[in-house]
Amino acid sequence: MTMVAPGPSPNVSPTALAVARHTLREAWLQAAVEALRPLFLAKKHIIPACQVSVGFASTGNRLGHIGQCWSTQSSENARNQIFISPALCEPVDVLDTLVHELIHAVDNCAHKHGKEFKKMALGLGLKGPMRSAGAGPELKARLQGIALALGPYPHARLKVVSKKAPSRKRALARCTGCGYQVPMLRKFLSFGPPICPQHKVAMEPLGDWEED
Repeated sequence: MTMVAPGPSPNVSPTALAVARHTLREAWLQAAVEALRPLFLAKKHIIPACQVSVGFASTGNRLGHIGQCWSTQSSENARNQIFISPALCEPVDVLDTLVHELIHAVDNCAHKHGKEFKKMALGLGLKGPMRSAGAGPELKARLQGIALALGPYPHARLKVVSKKAPSRKRALARCTGCGYQVPMLRKFLSFGPPICPQHKVAMEPLGDWEED
């Protein structure tokens, strides 16, 4: 059973959370979770116990992912683990991404970006395609107020350059007689081209046949 962290009443203003400015990113992020809790409670969604840190998604930076939530099954302490990209530095952008990932936490990553996620996302004020859903005007205005209450986000943006790996043409084999063509698995390239099932001759290699 997922543990539920105690939180403030839905009537508590985010300004009540800004007693002191935060010097650590994780402290700011955890305070942000508490500040967002009333928004979720107002829609009858309970944010579970979770830990939020700065870090890249499991795909690295190559796909441009700016946040990721892991299910409780992936963590030894049975808590959702959320990572916010170090490429984000604007407080409202961080909060926007955090709302998206907290929806995954509420769902424990069970339905990805399916209809269950969409229902919660739209109810909370997210807009756009669900895989990249972000705050609509009304929610963004509320996030701006929360950001002001939390104070500066103690993080300097990490300048990341995405490097696309050079593409390789897939290895193929084709019969010069009939044109029959098959894709080749790279681990079997050392075996050489296969035999055409119709003409019983070795097929010619096409594409990149260089072994890894």
